[in-house]
Amino acid sequence: MAVLRRKARRDQGGGAVQDVLDDPLDAAQERRVRAVLALGGVPQADLPDGVQQVRLRLLERAASGREAPRDVSAWAAVVASNLAMDWHRAKKRQERLGERLATLHQPVHPSGEDTSLLSLAVAQGLDELPDAQRQVLVLRFYADLPVRGIAEELGIPEGTVKSRLHTAVRALRARLHEDEVV
Repeated sequence: MAVLRRKARRDQGGGAVQDVLDDPLDAAQERRVRAVLALGGVPQADLPDGVQQVRLRLLERAASGREAPRDVSAWAAVVASNLAMDWHRAKKRQERLGERLATLHQPVHPSGEDTSLLSLAVAQGLDELPDAQRQVLVLRFYADLPVRGIAEELGIPEGTVKSRLHTAVRALRARLHEDEVV
């Protein structure tokens, strides 16, 4: 599938033909980018800017003549994850848990209170992880990227991804047991 499709459009005045680029992200990819940004700590108010940054980087990549990513969804998720890390570092965790949970819009289940407590505990645990561990955890378990894909997109060895995942899961599990959530 081509990342960008071009359509010719006539300029209303002079009849010149100009290229118009379609949106490089489909609706599912945009939802995935929003979720990765939210899980990375970006407040709800900043999500539209983050999505636009991902679009811009994809368009810049195409405009520079570089080859389109093999998997646009994976590429967009990694870019979103990197943007979230950048934002998280710059803002020093000013806007945190409340906005992150609000962006997830999870439906209430019959055991809504238990789900809310678990969501809160997981979000707090994610917030306490080092940036690199949070990034691979979100890419693996939320964006559903395979270890190999994460390693390729981040430019790190698969063993490093596995190590970060192991450490992050262990820390998150310990946090959930410590809070007596699970």
